[in-house]
Amino acid sequence: MIGNLPFVVCMILVALGLWTLLIKRNLVKLVIGVGLIESGVNLFLVALGYVRGGIPPIYTYAPTTAPWVLPTPQALTLTSIVIGVATTALMLAFAVVIYRHKGTLDTRKIRDLRG
Repeated sequence: MIGNLPFVVCMILVALGLWTLLIKRNLVKLVIGVGLIESGVNLFLVALGYVRGGIPPIYTYAPTTAPWVLPTPQALTLTSIVIGVATTALMLAFAVVIYRHKGTLDTRKIRDLRG
């Protein structure tokens, strides 16, 4: 039923994020593009850990014949989400500082940043 749909959605999210990074010039839109790529990678991790009819490992009275789901992809995804939130906050803070100093968010107009 689920098939390859999550993997197709992952590819679409990563492609949209890359397109945003390559085409757009606004710093906030670049942050959104990085967020799209992060979402695609997180969905990919969750889709890799999916097991049809799988039992979560915290259920102790599960039958031994049923397949178990590994908790590693979910743990990696949670870690990735936390790192993504911190990275996004840092990028937005940089955008705010650049806007205060330069008065614009256009990357073509702020290329003269020097140490």
